[in-house]
Amino acid sequence: MSNSIQRNSINNSSSIAGSGSGSGGNGSWFEAMADAWGKVLDAKADAISTKSAAMDQGQDKPADVTQLTAMSMEMGYLSNASHTALAAVGSALETMARKQ
Repeated sequence: MSNSIQRNSINNSSSIAGSGSGSGGNGSWFEAMADAWGKVLDAKADAISTKSAAMDQGQDKPADVTQLTAMSMEMGYLSNASHTALAAVGSALETMARKQ
């Protein structure tokens, strides 16, 4: 019973997320998760770039420097979290595939 559940889980992975990395939603849920992390990291990087550009134009008060530092640290935390999440799920999928 558990093998059939695992097989169905892997075989149907393309329809779980509803939207994958491709335009037609044909990617796996793992790809959708990676895509979501990428969008979050891109948004944070854009915010950091915007803040940094504002500082280049003379807005370099200590509060602005502190805020940019906090944003950069948050980017680091998000980057580490995305790596950990993707590595853990990838490892679990690999383990499931080996047990079939």
